[in-house]
Amino acid sequence: MAIWTKTLTALGALGLLAGCASTKEDILPQDGPTMKQIYDQHMHASAAAAGATPRASIARPLSPSREDLAAYTREAATEIEQQFPLLPNPQMVLYVYPHLSREGAPVPGYSTAFPMYRVDQYALPGEVYRP
Repeated sequence: MAIWTKTLTALGALGLLAGCASTKEDILPQDGPTMKQIYDQHMHASAAAAGATPRASIARPLSPSREDLAAYTREAATEIEQQFPLLPNPQMVLYVYPHLSREGAPVPGYSTAFPMYRVDQYALPGEVYRP
């Protein structure tokens, strides 16, 4: 029984030593493109798919497009915000001091905020609201 144990231990040690004998060059190929070459190739391929050079894909046009002016366009959603402004709902800020949890883990101090009213209220059209 002892001989089998010694034999298996010796074979296991030899197997581990044989695994450690390999070098980085044996595992990873040393020939091939560099990371910069791979990056440049990817950038040129993605730009060619988009129909532009890599520089042109990040350049902004000189004249604004319709998408750039969408925030300045009057729409129903922005008109509602102007006709029915949100009334103030003050928040109460609560600071929780550092403490230990029930499991004994430390919890750092933090702040949390609670609104004073449960529901947000809106002003009627024509009501003057000055924040």
